[in-house]
Amino acid sequence: MKANVVRRAESEDATVVARLVCAFRDYYEESEPDAGQVLATVRQLLEDRATEFLLAGDPPRGFAQLRFRPSVWTGTEDAWLEDLFVDPDARGAGLGRALTEACVDRALERGCKRIQLDANERNAAAVALYESAGFRAGRAERWDGARDLYFTKWL
Repeated sequence: MKANVVRRAESEDATVVARLVCAFRDYYEESEPDAGQVLATVRQLLEDRATEFLLAGDPPRGFAQLRFRPSVWTGTEDAWLEDLFVDPDARGAGLGRALTEACVDRALERGCKRIQLDANERNAAAVALYESAGFRAGRAERWDGARDLYFTKWL
């Protein structure tokens, strides 16, 4: 496996991306969405200009999903690193780092002024990776030093 190979997924990569998304789902012992729904959604997202999947390794053993949206605050697109996953048996070979760096590069190429993500604070490996890549969690200097919080409401 070539760890430093990162490329943008194309429509013909839908089954590879879906396999990796399902592996990510399984890693967290979830059962939904089912594989058919994952594949259908991946196919849809691969046609969406606001979404990109990056694949790492040859053959692919990891993926990242980037979402782009216009921001009134920057006057450019913002990038959101929505998902990043490396097959457990391929970890330690630099795929996570290569994907993270490739995501930053793609955001820069698209003219983004910021890239954001969320990570569970108990996922020490992910937190260390993102911090070593220059991401900073948490304290907003301009708002009394309080932590920025990521909120979700499931509907």
